[in-house]
Amino acid sequence: MTLDLATTDWTAAGEEQLGDVIALRRAIHADPEVGLHCPRTTDKAKAALAGLPLEIHDSTSTTGFVAVLRGGGAGRAGSNGRTVLLRGDMDALPMAEETGLPFASRNAGAMHACGHDAHTAMLVGAAKALCARADTLPGTVVFMFQPGEEGHHGAKFMMDDGLLTKAAPEAAFALHISPNMPAGTVVTRTGPLLASAETVHAVIRGRGGHAAMPHDLIDPLPIACEIVLALQSFVARRVPVADPAVLTITTVRAGTGAHNIVPDTVELLGTLRTLSEGTRAKMHEAFAQLVGGIAQAHGATAEAWIDQGYPVTQNDARAVAMFEQCAAAVGAGYATMPTPMMGGEDFAYVLREVPGAMAFIGVAPEGSDHRTNPPLHNTKMMIEESVMAKGVALHCAMAERFLARGWE
Repeated sequence: MTLDLATTDWTAAGEEQLGDVIALRRAIHADPEVGLHCPRTTDKAKAALAGLPLEIHDSTSTTGFVAVLRGGGAGRAGSNGRTVLLRGDMDALPMAEETGLPFASRNAGAMHACGHDAHTAMLVGAAKALCARADTLPGTVVFMFQPGEEGHHGAKFMMDDGLLTKAAPEAAFALHISPNMPAGTVVTRTGPLLASAETVHAVIRGRGGHAAMPHDLIDPLPIACEIVLALQSFVARRVPVADPAVLTITTVRAGTGAHNIVPDTVELLGTLRTLSEGTRAKMHEAFAQLVGGIAQAHGATAEAWIDQGYPVTQNDARAVAMFEQCAAAVGAGYATMPTPMMGGEDFAYVLREVPGAMAFIGVAPEGSDHRTNPPLHNTKMMIEESVMAKGVALHCAMAERFLARGWE
């Protein structure tokens, strides 16, 4: 069916694309790839976009790419009109799928458990729907297909490659599915939506030996335990509840497996999450001081470092208002997220440079209880695929709304 370009109904456009979107999502889901290099996923997305009036620009450091649609309202040279970016991520997680779906992962140890297969498929559907009315679009749309979101800084790599300069966006939007929100409901908030996400490391070096003679040794294990407790106390007593931090030690490595040997070293590994740059800096300083100071107090030495991670995902208030308006326009529900979530997102790199917002769209499977569904990053996570029609429609409505009226 050909869309009536003069009276496009984005809800109808999303429904029209749904069959192809589901097919693409299932093809990507069955063949997941991890990290910055997802060539088969990129090939699937590009094949689905073949023949459309898009300029394709490839990332040099990843297998990501941007597809640029220059609307007739901006002129084919793209010299006039506004520019908006829509983003979809493509990479999977290194975990084995347990859904039992007929299109479950064929790749051992990899699964689309965070919905990036749906994100990519919805973005392709939106590109098709917007290309169908390219002649009437009053500006330029940049479709950002990005690998390496799951801890690999894919968005930053693509930005460092200069891909956002091919058609510099003035606004940026992204959708993220959630199986723990009611199907078809759009949820977001102004300000911090998601936390900064960083990895913390510490190595405590003592002097090992026979466990029966600890007085002759410098046992790093109780020192490490004291450090872990001190870190928790610092968060509880020194970090404001209104500007929180989460510091969780998830791994302690020590020992030889023998019951009577005190090890020389203990390694600690964990995650740090914050919602502001001020608290982030404060936690960096505290982590180094506590690890080093406690070790020194017991005659041991220590190394402490933090792998710089994703910034805070900050939503622009104007973009959030647009999400609410456009959700209503495409027949989706809308709810304000009362508090930020402490997960991280590398779309934060884009939002640090370009005003915009990310929103969640509920995909709780029909007949399920969204409150108890297997969550994101779970081996049994599943979605209600029909909701992707709303996702396509919302992408299109957001793009058109910004191109037509900007930040009114």
